[in-house]
Amino acid sequence: MSAAKRFRNAGLLWSLAVCVSSFSYNASAQEKSVAPGINQPFLDRPFEAWAESFHKEGREVFDKRNEIVAASQVKPGMTVADIGAGTGLFSRLFANAVGAGGKVYAVDITRSFVDNTMANVRKEGFANITGVVNTPKDVPLPAGSVDICFLSDVYHHFEYPQAMLHAMLKALKPGGTLAVVEFDRIEGVSSPRILEHVREDKATLIREAEGEGFKLIEEKRFMKQNYFLRFAKP
Repeated sequence: MSAAKRFRNAGLLWSLAVCVSSFSYNASAQEKSVAPGINQPFLDRPFEAWAESFHKEGREVFDKRNEIVAASQVKPGMTVADIGAGTGLFSRLFANAVGAGGKVYAVDITRSFVDNTMANVRKEGFANITGVVNTPKDVPLPAGSVDICFLSDVYHHFEYPQAMLHAMLKALKPGGTLAVVEFDRIEGVSSPRILEHVREDKATLIREAEGEGFKLIEEKRFMKQNYFLRFAKP
């Protein structure tokens, strides 16, 4: 083998090693949870206790629930994925908004939340809500099937935000939207609970969402502790 050929082969092997190393590094980085154990409390308290705390006056997103639904621009016939649906507060509201011709996926990683929510909404007469148990890294919905993905005080509970953003982007139809309600984390301003509990500030959330392919199209401020953002899938 000539010296030139040996040099070319060595160069190819070096390039391959760099690519493999880079892939391994990126995969490893995505494997690391940004908020280990943050969802454990949902397994430690009974469903009824969470429902009582989520559906009560004085909780800002409960008090502003109708304004939030209106800001999400949900329309009859749409398909909405309520990600981190919890005890189904917004799933019910969206089900009323989309009507009989629409559909709502109540998505949560806590199976007891999904099972109990579905049992309750069936008793209440909702036929257009489907329960979905997801993983911390996935939203198991058909690709291109959803008009709106909705998050209410949920984003900071994502242990793997990159994976979840990618999964939601995949589930959305072209031109579909991601509506986000999230605690406003501001050093020196926000409550100690928010500063301790919430990982990201608004700028970080926007940067992460846009980094996965979303485009910020709207920001509204009609709450004191929370902000509202809408992103679009190009």
